[in-house]
Amino acid sequence: MLYRCSSNPITNTTPRWRAQKSSNGWRRAPPTPLISDPGFKLVREVCAAGHQVIALPGPSSVLSALSVAALPTDRFFFEGFLPAKATARRARLAELKRIDATLVLFESGNRVQDTLRDLADIMGARDAAICREMTKMHEEIRRAPLSELAHSADTLETRGEFVLVIGPPAARAQIMTEHELDGLLRSQLKRESVKDAVAHAVELSGRPRREIYARALELAKDTKDADGED
Repeated sequence: MLYRCSSNPITNTTPRWRAQKSSNGWRRAPPTPLISDPGFKLVREVCAAGHQVIALPGPSSVLSALSVAALPTDRFFFEGFLPAKATARRARLAELKRIDATLVLFESGNRVQDTLRDLADIMGARDAAICREMTKMHEEIRRAPLSELAHSADTLETRGEFVLVIGPPAARAQIMTEHELDGLLRSQLKRESVKDAVAHAVELSGRPRREIYARALELAKDTKDADGED
């Protein structure tokens, strides 16, 4: 194994070295490879050159997936499993969409295809990686924009355990649309007071508190009127 840690550009050197030394590999010294490290750029360039990148077996599939996803690792948010029901899952994804970090999700084989489609629908054209059976014999890693991963979801082997890694949003995506804000408020108002729902929406939406408060009152009134009619 060859150890190399350098801030020098690697675009022109790494793929050539990897192609010539295919029986060897790159190793990153402790701590955990590529976390809080510019090493994701190395992974990205090696993947772009058509070479395989794998993680050595370790105690955490989260860190293993981040190490090989070729996505930014300087800031990440671990969500774990999403809600099983579609409505709750989509509502939670709308909330996660606003987090300015790489996202790491767990998913089961029987839901991963639906989750990929929801991710593509809600989070748009972000880069992502599907990591199946990390560090095991049948490990499989797919890296592509979410739209492509969702389109090819029907060809995905669904046996095994999945870690989904989704790149951070573009800066312009930080402000929620009115439709997205309504969805978030409706979801929060089902289980929180108007005050708490507004505070949560202000944190996630990037929109003014006064606007959010006025809209929350309207939605709360509409919900109350609908319940009264029932």
